[in-house]
Amino acid sequence: MKHTIVLAHGLLGFSELRLAGQFFPGLKYWRGITEALSAKGIEVIVATVPPSGSVEARAAKLAESIAAEAKGKEVNIIAHSMGGLDSRYMISQLKPADFKIMSLTTIATPHRGSSFADYMFDTIGPRRIKRIYKVIEYFGFETGAFSQLTLKYMSESFNPRTPDIEDVRYFSYGASLEPERWSVFAPSHAIVKREEGINDGLVSVTSSRWGDYKGTLIGVSHLDLINWTNRMKWWFWSLTGKKRK
Repeated sequence: MKHTIVLAHGLLGFSELRLAGQFFPGLKYWRGITEALSAKGIEVIVATVPPSGSVEARAAKLAESIAAEAKGKEVNIIAHSMGGLDSRYMISQLKPADFKIMSLTTIATPHRGSSFADYMFDTIGPRRIKRIYKVIEYFGFETGAFSQLTLKYMSESFNPRTPDIEDVRYFSYGASLEPERWSVFAPSHAIVKREEGINDGLVSVTSSRWGDYKGTLIGVSHLDLINWTNRMKWWFWSLTGKKRK
């Protein structure tokens, strides 16, 4: 990739989270990945959007973030999880004119929703979900994202009104994991596997497929994909067409 790379985060994501001000290093969403790409002379933009806002709100902020740093440039977007939906909506509906999007590569994006989202809504129920939303909103967070990740919403609403754009190339990757019993992903993995098949603990391989599907990463969880276990840095580097020396 010779163009600027934009990294678009998923649900509840951030660019850098600081829990103790300037006293301790911040926690980066794209842990080590930005540095790996920058070390090869690639310009990287780490976009920040509302963590739990609707796709529409997140997409608008994504376009704003890219325009602020890449006006007049050609960009390739690499998006994790819900970031892929934000990017698709931005490309299809917002059609930003300040920069040109050459490609979108989505990684474990729930293009067809996640049955775990359905399970959570069914289990919590409509009355309790309203109370939970009020608590979330009290702390200053939006709640639009959650209902947009269900199977029904994606298949009946989002996908029909968010067609691909011809001059943008679409690529995708999925991931599969067989978690240990004590893994934080064990319960959600079982739920998604029962309804959709192999998955990374939150998003199935079937749901991850969009455009030119490049493959399934084996033994990788939804968080491994953004290098939180320091396993994925070199894979991201390979997306640029470089080889590890």
